[in-house]
Amino acid sequence: MAAQDLAGFRESADRLRPIIGESLPQGAAGFLAELRFLVVGAASPDGQVWASVLYGEPGFLHVLGSRDVYIGARPTKVDPLAAVLQQPTLVGTLAIDLPNRRRLRINGRVTPSQDGLRLSVDQAYGNCPKYIQRRSPQKTGPARSTRMVSEGSELTAEQRRVIDTADTFFIASTSTAGDADASHRGGNPGFVRSLSADRVQWPDYEGNTMLMTLGNLTVNPAAGLVFIDWQRGATVQLTGTATVNWSAHAAAGFPGAERTVEFRVTKVIQIDHSEDALSWSAPQYSRFNPPVAPAASDGS
Repeated sequence: MAAQDLAGFRESADRLRPIIGESLPQGAAGFLAELRFLVVGAASPDGQVWASVLYGEPGFLHVLGSRDVYIGARPTKVDPLAAVLQQPTLVGTLAIDLPNRRRLRINGRVTPSQDGLRLSVDQAYGNCPKYIQRRSPQKTGPARSTRMVSEGSELTAEQRRVIDTADTFFIASTSTAGDADASHRGGNPGFVRSLSADRVQWPDYEGNTMLMTLGNLTVNPAAGLVFIDWQRGATVQLTGTATVNWSAHAAAGFPGAERTVEFRVTKVIQIDHSEDALSWSAPQYSRFNPPVAPAASDGS
């Protein structure tokens, strides 16, 4: 609520609060059954928050009941959430349908189950299609062969290029109580900027006024980001701390922004996947994406 007060959205957020359910909405089973990946966010025992991506063929997300989902996948061994999800853990998940620009956030607790995970639902709610770039899957292959390319405390030149040209990324955050959330951020290429080897900045565009992510960051700055290479399936995962800048002056450098967020990197992991992994078509950019202004040099 602190974030809603800072943004002046408390009244409108209170009106929208009933959309957050304690069980899956009607139609969730069919929606989830069509998806090929799921974004997952969680905190490790040391407090680091990570965002990751789980992949599977359509049907790997299976609704068992109004508050129960089976996830037929687990993180690869080199993924920072692999060890975390080997035991019951609070998670935030984002089920997103890129071809149709639909998304559903499902938060709760996962427990290991057979070859996958079982998600007990605490919260579920849909989000609007704003800022989602339409992409269609182009190919699938056998089980993913993965390798960690790099692990460090700073971004490499190539990782900075991935970030600076991104039109989409996903962010994980947690509340002070440990409840996790995963969300989508999108815009035209260049909307997110690597200011230096350990600093990333992006605009916060107009949304649903609930400010779930910003609300978490206001009370707990720990966060995780994941950027996807849509052609090869490679991922760049960052963990660190995020600070919301509520100043209109800071937002002025980003057309359409209401505020900005600056992320300080503490650890980065890059994972490459096999050439047979899922790839996606070129994006059709959302008509809601604001234009991107040239980035000003900060001398770093």
